[in-house]
Amino acid sequence: MLSIMGDTYDSYGTIEELQLFTDAIKRWDIDCVDRLPNYMKLYYKPLLDLYREMEDTMFKEVSENYYVEFKWYHENYVPTMKEYMKVGTISAASSLLSVAFFVGMGDELTPEIFNWASHNPKIIVASSIHGRLIGDIFTHKFEQERGHCASAVECYMKEHGVSEEEAYTELKKQVNNTWKNLNYEMIFSETSKTVGSELPFRKRDTEEASHYVYELTSL
Repeated sequence: MLSIMGDTYDSYGTIEELQLFTDAIKRWDIDCVDRLPNYMKLYYKPLLDLYREMEDTMFKEVSENYYVEFKWYHENYVPTMKEYMKVGTISAASSLLSVAFFVGMGDELTPEIFNWASHNPKIIVASSIHGRLIGDIFTHKFEQERGHCASAVECYMKEHGVSEEEAYTELKKQVNNTWKNLNYEMIFSETSKTVGSELPFRKRDTEEASHYVYELTSL
């Protein structure tokens, strides 16, 4: 569902359609479906049915930040790194995916777990930064060719007046720092007392897998 939402913002929706779509997700109300284009109607109702428990924050935040990225692209705006990462770490949807992983593991989604994930604990912040930066490093050329807002690479280059290679070097250092933070949170933090010991390890395993996949596809 999240991939379809991302593709809708990246490739299919017009400005007018995406404004309606973003407003509908913000309202999270089935009555909004009649205002949407037909292809969005096919997505909106199942989204509400499937993720009803998450409606208060997560999908709304992701949708709103997808829309910000969409507007940046169409306005040819290159944000600062601070602006970009504030939006990009939310559109990476790590909080949302963490809850989905937990449900998929067969465990009950308790209010405590939902509250933990929706308040950006350090392990999810590190995961979000890692996912955003590693994705941008390996895919930004393709994304720019097909039409997308500036990635972390372009933002860093413009803000600091450096070459693409220099931007890669710095962003890879930041990626390495996220591994340190992920490992620390798994071993020394209070996370396991809130959500159990398995979820933090699943989060780290997911980041390792995504890193490996990006490296493979770039060969």
